Amino acid sequence: MIKRKTPIQKEMLLLKKQEQRFLEHRQKQGDSRLNQFLEDKIPDKLQATLEKAFFSAFKLIFVKGVSLIEKTYKREELEKDFKIHDYANQIKSDRKSLKTMRKQAGSVGKWNTAASGAAGIGMGLIGVGIPDIPVFTGFLLRSIYQISLKYGYSYETEEEKKWILLLIQGATAYGEEQRRRDEAVDAFIENERALLGRSLGEIIEETAGILSRELLYMKFLQGIPIVGVVGGAFDLKYMKEITAYAELKYRKRYYRSFV
Repeated sequence: MIKRKTPIQKEMLLLKKQEQRFLEHRQKQGDSRLNQFLEDKIPDKLQATLEKAFFSAFKLIFVKGVSLIEKTYKREELEKDFKIHDYANQIKSDRKSLKTMRKQAGSVGKWNTAASGAAGIGMGLIGVGIPDIPVFTGFLLRSIYQISLKYGYSYETEEEKKWILLLIQGATAYGEEQRRRDEAVDAFIENERALLGRSLGEIIEETAGILSRELLYMKFLQGIPIVGVVGGAFDLKYMKEITAYAELKYRKRYYRSFV
């Protein structure tokens, strides 16, 4: 007799398929024709400038910006929603309650994605690229913070900040590097003490380097008036990919509590 899968087993199977689809897409991805065309046109110092801008943005938000970001959403409501859905999952243990939590967590990043894309396009129209980075970073962390609350996790502690940075690395790297970054994300899910030996500053620097390499060509384009709309529109693409990956991994982390 074939044993029927439990609701959580069905959801975990769906998660595995979604995760595999995302990873296959990123691991097959390489430089686009546009990137190859722009390669010899990029100023030598642009990547270093981008890396410094991302490093400064993460440090500023992690140290001083969390309270400002929290003013843009109702944290208590998100925490209450989690408690209600988590209680339903523990008591009912049906797929409907798990699906509701998944869909709500997946929807929180949509407004931030649209707003970041609009800001990026607007700045591209007037030829502004580098100053867009704090805005992009703010919207990105806002999305991840909301997803974390939807699954019952905080974001204030140093270890959680490191985890968030790992998520950004795993979502933006590609090829063999992406596989390694994803393994580091899963290692944290299995053992939350996995990052104790690494400093927050080191991981911020590492994340800034990955983002600067990935966004280098688009930020170069964004600095050219009118043409920069193309580069600015990529804010939307990267925001969507990073928040989708973050939702998958927070969901995986939450589901682990059922195993």
